[in-house]
Amino acid sequence: MTIPFSGSYNLDDVQFLLKPIAMQDTPIHVKEALIQSGKKHYSQMLTHESLPPDNYLPLFYQAMDLNQQRMARHLLVLAERILATRPHGITLVSLARAGTPVGVLLKHVLKRHFNTEVSHYSISILRDVGMDQNALRHILQKHAPESLVFVDGWTGKGVIARQLAASLQDFAATDGVTIPAELYVLADLSGSAAVAAASEDYLIPSCILNATISGLVSRSVYDPQSAAASDFHGCVYYRQFEQYDLSRYFIDTILACVDHAWQEYECGLETGSHDRLQLQNVSQGLLNWISERYGITQHNYIKPGIGEATRVLLRREAQVLLLRDMDCEATRHLRWLAESRSIPIDVVADLPYRAVALIKRLADMQEAE
Repeated sequence: MTIPFSGSYNLDDVQFLLKPIAMQDTPIHVKEALIQSGKKHYSQMLTHESLPPDNYLPLFYQAMDLNQQRMARHLLVLAERILATRPHGITLVSLARAGTPVGVLLKHVLKRHFNTEVSHYSISILRDVGMDQNALRHILQKHAPESLVFVDGWTGKGVIARQLAASLQDFAATDGVTIPAELYVLADLSGSAAVAAASEDYLIPSCILNATISGLVSRSVYDPQSAAASDFHGCVYYRQFEQYDLSRYFIDTILACVDHAWQEYECGLETGSHDRLQLQNVSQGLLNWISERYGITQHNYIKPGIGEATRVLLRREAQVLLLRDMDCEATRHLRWLAESRSIPIDVVADLPYRAVALIKRLADMQEAE
């Protein structure tokens, strides 16, 4: 069993139930060809990260200025809803890696403003592979199954929520332990989260960066051919980026905003409704429209919302970026990423989300042949 570690966060902020490994770099175009040809699953490869360019980093600070107050209010809403659904104890389990900063923040918010001490773990969940069952077993040695709260930043099409449910169903079959298959997020675009603070497609600032906002930890990886049966899923720890790390800065800055928002919150803070059925209908309608308009038959190639679109432009080969408004401040970083990589931008005024990215299909990728 791998020893848990905290990445670049404070020791009591989080325990990553991941195994730091050395991993060969797979360039984006090679990775895309291997994924789409079926020769390898995305979880078996990693494109090594580099530091964000100097002219990209200011977009992160602009995003903080634009959205930190909103995120702070939503953290308070989500913390209160967690307390309401877990009255007999809370164990935060964030989904690495987008969920990790949210989980760290929630741990502090629950202690500072709701007088509730909680443990926080961050574990791997991978589409088609599932959740790391060894990590779950480690958590359940110390915590009750009904206390677990699975945390992510946002939902896109609901893939991770469905994977969570399938993984926990498998776990109940293999280990005889039933865990509530409930996902908690700040922004539930697809209506697939059990509990959410909001459903709007807004810019959560942490989505702009990769490891330098997530404890210097890569996305999780898993290769059944090299992993031992008792291992946690793997990750790369980018120790070489330590002097450029913004993980603790992000936590401290958002928590200061939460402290300020708490004064308003105690007086009553308006929160949006969470009509899951309507959100699901909107999501499905968009997928159907894009499939028809762009001839994309595999929904895995469609990535709705600012957060998912950012991931595509940072880590995959994109065919096109769809924006609702070319001049929207919330998608400024997406325009920068698209323009820097010569990715076309289509403006769709009635797009239900602020952004959608489409992954380039193998047949269109001459360089990968």
